[in-house]
Amino acid sequence: MRTVQNTGKITRAMEMVAAVKMRRAQTAVLAARPYAEKMADLLSNLAGMPQDDEPNPLLQSRPIERVTLVHITPDRGLCGALPGSLNRQAGNFIIEEQSGTPVSVVTVGRKGRDFMVRYERDVQAVFDGIGDRPLLEDIAPMARLIMDSFVAGETDAVFVSYGHFVNTVIQTPKIQQILPMVPAELTADQAVGYIYEPENQAVLEALLPRYVEMQLYHAVLEGIASEQSARMVAMRNATDSAEELVKDLRLEGNKVRQESITNELLDIIGGALTL
Repeated sequence: MRTVQNTGKITRAMEMVAAVKMRRAQTAVLAARPYAEKMADLLSNLAGMPQDDEPNPLLQSRPIERVTLVHITPDRGLCGALPGSLNRQAGNFIIEEQSGTPVSVVTVGRKGRDFMVRYERDVQAVFDGIGDRPLLEDIAPMARLIMDSFVAGETDAVFVSYGHFVNTVIQTPKIQQILPMVPAELTADQAVGYIYEPENQAVLEALLPRYVEMQLYHAVLEGIASEQSARMVAMRNATDSAEELVKDLRLEGNKVRQESITNELLDIIGGALTL
């Protein structure tokens, strides 16, 4: 009982720490989500407008012969079934969705790295130790690696796999394509609806690298919020289980104590009757 009670104290402390981190991560991801969505809409509309020059290399669509998957997972465990769900989705994507197409993996987080190495996948790069408060500068090397690989023709499409934060209880695995960006299909009225300065092409050239960085940064924030929420729920369930186990052990101990007292009384009564 003392061992289980000590374990319950540890899990309760971990639940409280995860709750604080979850609230901070939830605030960050909810603040970044509208910006990432609006930037994607803006660049999609820009890419769909008529261009005088050749399209940006990040917009070039070509036959998919090689695929890169950015796999974002937690660094640590004790967060329920979230790492397993993320790894299962990434594994299904590699095996089923891209059957016949070589898939290289860029892992963000130790759980995804261990999974990909264990099953001998083509791991192109590993990023871990990002922490609970990542900055946009921490994502820049990852974005640069992906963009250079795409522009050089080493990959024809880039997808990102992460845990999408819905609420404290629900975190859903999600796979999203970030390269090449799919231009929006604009009508004639929409194509001339905005005037950009200095010009459409210049704005598009300047914002496309920022778009890739922001999409990866937003996916990392979503993954952190999902991780902390899953850890808080898992530690709460562990604490509740510890309390239930202590109750069961206490009841079992009382039964054993009462049984021993009853046996002693029966021995005393039997000895008295014998005398």
